[in-house]
Amino acid sequence: MQKYKITFVNENITYMAVEGMTVMEAQTAVGILQDAPCGGNGRCGKCKVKVNGEELLACRTVIHTDLSVETAAYREEQILIEGTSEAFLFHPEEYPDGAERPLLAAVDLGTTTVVVYLIDGNTGRLLSVKSMMNPQRQYGADVVMRSSYAMENGAEQLSRCIREAVFVLLREAAREAGESWEDIVRIMMVGNSCMHHLFLELPVNSLVLAPYVPAVKDAVRRKASECGILVHPQAEICWLPLIGGFVGADTMGCVLASGIDRAEEMTLVVDIGTNGEMVLGNRCRQIACSTAAGPAFEGAKITCGMRGSTGAIDHVWIDNDEICFHVIGEAVPTGICGSGLLDAAACFLKKGIMDESGKLKETYYFTPMVFINQKDIREFQLAKAAIAAGIRLLCSHMGIGVHEIKRVLLAGAFGNYLKPDSACETGLLPQALSDRISSIGNAAGEGARIAVCSSRDYERTSELARRIEFLELASDAEFQEIYVDELGFSR
Repeated sequence: MQKYKITFVNENITYMAVEGMTVMEAQTAVGILQDAPCGGNGRCGKCKVKVNGEELLACRTVIHTDLSVETAAYREEQILIEGTSEAFLFHPEEYPDGAERPLLAAVDLGTTTVVVYLIDGNTGRLLSVKSMMNPQRQYGADVVMRSSYAMENGAEQLSRCIREAVFVLLREAAREAGESWEDIVRIMMVGNSCMHHLFLELPVNSLVLAPYVPAVKDAVRRKASECGILVHPQAEICWLPLIGGFVGADTMGCVLASGIDRAEEMTLVVDIGTNGEMVLGNRCRQIACSTAAGPAFEGAKITCGMRGSTGAIDHVWIDNDEICFHVIGEAVPTGICGSGLLDAAACFLKKGIMDESGKLKETYYFTPMVFINQKDIREFQLAKAAIAAGIRLLCSHMGIGVHEIKRVLLAGAFGNYLKPDSACETGLLPQALSDRISSIGNAAGEGARIAVCSSRDYERTSELARRIEFLELASDAEFQEIYVDELGFSR
């Protein structure tokens, strides 16, 4: 079969590609990760490269000759690594023989980012933290696209690339701390149901097809070596249990970190991302659900959308009747991220640029190259309505009014950076709760740290998973009606 020389100019890498491959496939083969929110289907336009000087989409450019390829410049991403929990209990335990200084690791395996925490196994002290973008993003921005890819092509590629990423971060964390990764004896993992299944190479069919049931819900323990993680020979990889459907181990981590199961006050924990996972309750009762918000809050499907990295408009406000904005890194604006889109929608409502139905008078330009159009607003409406409808249904099933929620805890990156006023102005969160909202940072990662430092807490999560009620919105007769009702911006 004919092969052609592909030269990646910026990376100084050459690759002999088989005729018929796409440029994106060649990029993947040499380890150059490319954003492909649409899963390489040519719809999002985010994978632009210069091929022999011409701007083209990497996913649509088929190789039939030698090529010179210039990829987009790397942008430093904002990855949330910190939580806000108080100091948690540490219980030193018996560890396998042969570890000079036993080390523990907690891994938050997100759809967008991966964060690894390295911990001293004798004291519970945090030694180092490492993070990266999830390399699976080249197969699609959200879990539905990645699940579809796995069902059509097998999960092996998705599983292999994320396992390799975790191993790379573990080694980097150990090096930074001046430790040996071969002394890592336990790894605690959290992630949504899809990330859980793809990491463990479990079939995802049952997740994405009715009745949307995970192949495995219970807590999982495996030898790390079985997953290609070559640390201590006796090291275990442990996953927190799933709650149900797309309410995964990451939500269980949020439950641990937030302490909702021990709270006296009615509390709502919300992790807003491509899926909006929510838990409502207190020490007496908890109900959880997941709603498909889509990737709009992370910049995908937005014309000038991007993640929270250098060049992204991340906040928008009104000053002296003028719309102002801030750009990450104080750089030239190259796009807008989720928190900027949320602020912009709130400002458009205040200024009358957009009516309560979401209709824009005209496309709004921040710069000649960065703008928000009608399609972008519609994508935002679909995402915010899903979250709002989920909250209303949780309250309905709990038998309370929205106003009876005493605390709203926002987990995850979007929740950390959004302005609560903008969230309430647009109806993403109920207006009645505007003075009760606070951020708890990377609560999923914090929950993983709690569980790896305390086997008591890890074992407690299995009991919690059985006790927390799971609300499947897809089968709830009220959901569609409430969802449609929440599409508008009337308050």
